[in-house]
This record gives sequence, structure tokens and C-alpha cells, in this order.
Amino acid sequence: MRIVSLLPSTTEILFAIGAGDEVVGVTFECDHPAEARTRRIVSTSNLPEGLDPAGIDAAVSAAVARGEDLYRLDEDALAGLDADLVVTQDLCAVCAIDVATVDDALTHLGCTADVVTTDPHTLAEVLGTVVELGRRTGREAAAAALVASLEDRLAAVRRRVTGRTRPRVVVLEWTDPPYAPGHWIPEMVEAAGGDCVLGAAGEKSVRTTWEDVHAARPDVVVVAPCGFDRTASQAQADALVAAGVLPAGVRVHAVDADASWARPGPRLVDGVEELAGVLHGG
Repeated sequence: MRIVSLLPSTTEILFAIGAGDEVVGVTFECDHPAEARTRRIVSTSNLPEGLDPAGIDAAVSAAVARGEDLYRLDEDALAGLDADLVVTQDLCAVCAIDVATVDDALTHLGCTADVVTTDPHTLAEVLGTVVELGRRTGREAAAAALVASLEDRLAAVRRRVTGRTRPRVVVLEWTDPPYAPGHWIPEMVEAAGGDCVLGAAGEKSVRTTWEDVHAARPDVVVVAPCGFDRTASQAQADALVAAGVLPAGVRVHAVDADASWARPGPRLVDGVEELAGVLHGG
């Protein structure tokens, strides 16, 4: 089988279940595991480089208003890879190339590849994606084993934090302007032993205000801007502290959003384990 993965999260899953050797095409963001970087890149961003968070938000908003795609699919590269399976998404037009664009390209190229569309909104649905990719690639046993190990780790965290005082937690999925989390992130906070006081599990992330952040009375603010690693998140956290926009005395923790928060893959459990340590020690 020849697989093109148009999502960093599904690339990670495919390698984790032993299908990495069959992955022949990826996106410019597919960076885990490192071996993924050796595959042909078929999707890149149309956004200018070097923008700060406010600039990225403005550019994305303007592109969406004009009906422009945020990502560019290299049809020549896709045609040359002769894929049997293409994995894409229908979750967020800001996060990755849209499934409609992929379908149009495959039709134009006369490609008969099967298309798997992922659309996880919860932790259970993320694990379901692992199961589905295992089924599509003939690696059901490996997928089941991976899901079982992730469920065991989540259960272990929940046991450790049961009965402890639950700090009030605000997660910032973006910092300028601030965004409250949705999808699986509130569940991650709950599993780690906190109360997610902005955002709703299974729903879309929403733009909020600093007034709302203050009104939520958080004990901890987790800075997890989508698309940024820990170093960049820490820089944004430092900027927020310096600007004085966060509640006085609140604890601020920057995370690797790319690795363990924004991408619906196995490393979300790493994020839960890390946050449990932040909230409860150990």
C-alpha cells in the first residue's frame, strides 16, 4: 500500500501502528517521528512567513473571508506518488487542507485512491481514528494495542488525581486574540485533575476576551497556541505576563502545543500526564 497523509496527527498514528514504511507523502508540518521528514511533501501553507500571533489571526481571517485556501496541494507530487490511500480531514480549515480540495484534485488527476477523512472532536474519537487507520492498513492488532496502552495511561492518571482538589484551569489555544479551547482539550484538563473553566468539550474553540479570562478565576493558565512548540509557547507566555493581561498571581505554564495538545494523535496522553504533574505534582 502507498499512503499519503495530509495531517501531522495521522502521519504520527500511521508510524505508531507500523505503517510508516508505506507512507510516501506528507505535509510540510509532518515532523514526528523524524523519519516522516524523509517523505515527499505534497501540501504547504499559503500564509506568509514571520507573522506574529496577531498577524497570523488577521491573515487567516482575511483569507477565510475571501474564500481562499490556507494550504496548497502539489498536484504534480500527488500524481507522481500513485497513492492507494489518502488520509485527510474535515475538522478545521485552518489546521490542514480541506477534504473537498483533496477530492477535487484526485478527480482531476483521475486517481482512484481511497480517501479516509478524520473528524475527531473528543479523546474517544481520537482513539477511534487509530482504530480506523489500523483497519484501513491491515494493522488492526497494532492499533488495538496502541489504543489499549493509551487508555491504560489515561486511567492511571485519573486514579492518581481522584479525590484531590481540582485547580481551575484556563487553556489558551491562541494568545492574540485569546481563544478558549474546544474539542478534546477540556477533556484533557479534566483527566489531569483540573476544571477547565473556559471552553466546552467536543465543541469548536472560540474567541474570548481577557475580561472573560479574569472572570473565570483560574488558578493555572496553560499557554498552548495551536501550531507552536514549547519554546514559542513560552515566548508567548512571557509576553502575556509582561503585558499584564493575565490575572494577578495566576500560575502560567507553557506547553508544546504541536506535540501534545493541538494534534489529535497519541501524544495527547503525554499532555495529560504533563498537566497532571503541573497541577498535582509527581
